[in-house]
Amino acid sequence: MFAAIAAGLLAGLFITVVQHFTTTPLILAAETFEGPANAAAASHAGHGMGAPAEAVVPTHGASAGGLATVDWERLLFTGMANLLAGVGFGLMVVAAFALRGKPVDTRTGIAWGAAGFVVMTLAPGLGLPPEVPGLIAADLPDRQLWWLLASSGAAIGLALLVFVRQPAFKLLGVVIALLPHIFGAPHPEAVGSDVPPELASQFVAVSIAVSAMFWAVLGWLSASFYRRFGEAR
Repeated sequence: MFAAIAAGLLAGLFITVVQHFTTTPLILAAETFEGPANAAAASHAGHGMGAPAEAVVPTHGASAGGLATVDWERLLFTGMANLLAGVGFGLMVVAAFALRGKPVDTRTGIAWGAAGFVVMTLAPGLGLPPEVPGLIAADLPDRQLWWLLASSGAAIGLALLVFVRQPAFKLLGVVIALLPHIFGAPHPEAVGSDVPPELASQFVAVSIAVSAMFWAVLGWLSASFYRRFGEAR
């Protein structure tokens, strides 16, 4: 528990700082293209589940002396969400260490972090990539269901590939992981947005890279604290 909390809090704090200088400016730029016509579409936009969340709070620019009040609110809510997500995902990683019952080192932690990135970000992101505000998207329940299927399928597939020796089960794992992508993710009937495609594509790339950093740091910290507290016990 202590290992998960310590690793999650530090990873959440780290990624909040990273997001402030990477994805947040892209969100602010996308919000300038939002208007009444895009309000409904924006309600469906998100950053992709399984990655540290970033609060989308409307902003009207920063003052000359520093961050405007609403920007501080954005940073505060983003930080709180990331700390909670970090602890929650940290509990999952440390639980995996404990259930596995084998010695844990830095390489092991990063490997489990990479698995978390694949399951929670990469696999769902292949069909539903992170989106900036203002983009038209399919209905939220449909997107959430598909995301859950893609993430669960990736988790089951990875488990069968890594922990089961029989080739038939490994093949089954590949099939399970691919099934949601074969059926395809839900997409809106109408397409179009005032947000420049260059901005949207940049946000996708940066968000995925930031998520990869988060999971690598979380896995490394989880292993480090797990080993430290384990030796102390």
